[in-house]
Amino acid sequence: MSDPSKPTSSSTTATTSTTTDTPSNKDTNDNNPTAGFVPRVVESVVVHPLVLLSVTDHYNRVARDAANRRVVGVLLGETWKGRVDVTNSFAVPFEEDPREPGIFYLDHDYLEIMYTMFKKVSAKERIVGFYSTGPKIRPADLPLDKLFRKYTSNPVLVIIDIRPEVQGLPIQSYVTVETIIEGREAVRTFAHIPSEVGAYEAEEVGVEHLLRDINDPSVSTLGADIRHKLNGLQGLFSRLKEISTYLERVLLGKLPPNNEIMYQIQTILTLLPNIHIDPLRTSFFEITNDQHLALYTASLARSVIALHDLVTNKAKFKDGEVVPDEKEKENKEKDNKDKDGKDKTKEKTDDKDKKTEKK
Repeated sequence: MSDPSKPTSSSTTATTSTTTDTPSNKDTNDNNPTAGFVPRVVESVVVHPLVLLSVTDHYNRVARDAANRRVVGVLLGETWKGRVDVTNSFAVPFEEDPREPGIFYLDHDYLEIMYTMFKKVSAKERIVGFYSTGPKIRPADLPLDKLFRKYTSNPVLVIIDIRPEVQGLPIQSYVTVETIIEGREAVRTFAHIPSEVGAYEAEEVGVEHLLRDINDPSVSTLGADIRHKLNGLQGLFSRLKEISTYLERVLLGKLPPNNEIMYQIQTILTLLPNIHIDPLRTSFFEITNDQHLALYTASLARSVIALHDLVTNKAKFKDGEVVPDEKEKENKEKDNKDKDGKDKTKEKTDDKDKKTEKK
């Protein structure tokens, strides 16, 4: 590992191999968080809402006004049966040379001090990897992965895209795997792994509380539903465009064919329905007609209610004058009687006062 006070270059090839600590090795590596733990292959990553909020705040404070700048931080969490739960994170000072992206600086001392403080608060949370706002993998990420192998045996790289125009899930997760090339030494490359956003029950309550100021329950959700469906279609279009671009590059010989990717594409195409079959076409028409019938009935009922309200208003405000209802008439008569009674009582009182003055 390079000196923390000097920039680190990614020109050297990372060839770190994973080893298991023995009991004797564990005694000499008490400060190493990975000491005594058997490495396990990471199969999936679950990112919790607090991490997304922390990364967004980190980016807005440091790199919001800077073009093509990213932020890097440490991911904390737990690993269980190949699943990594990223429950917390913290930012670290990170600088990158814009002219040579392979040269970077990361404050090791700050990282270790912050991790020690976090471990005092929650001993279960360990370093599981690092995050970046990318939005793509950069040359400095491989040296960063080599650096974080000091703290965890299988660090994960989570790229969190904080751009508001991004459609779909804003996270992508990667781990490094050794790739053997004939005639060359083994090198590490990033491999994509499944990722999702998850939350505990307490976190769901907190997120719902934060969203109260954004989502107004008194406003109709029809517009929001249409907007969400539109965003979903735009995300689907972007994924289909990526598949099309990949296949075109394979046909032109710019990329080597990958059997696993071809298998996944074939599975997608196999799952698509054949709309040229008459029974399937008939069922689509029936479902569409049923939905339009419900919409047509609702429109008729709405029109009838609107006409009824219009007739009622015209009857109430006939010839520009308000026609009082029976209850309004009763209330007016009652008010008049009370008023007359008060006037008579006042007259009697005035007469008594005049008589008293004459005596």
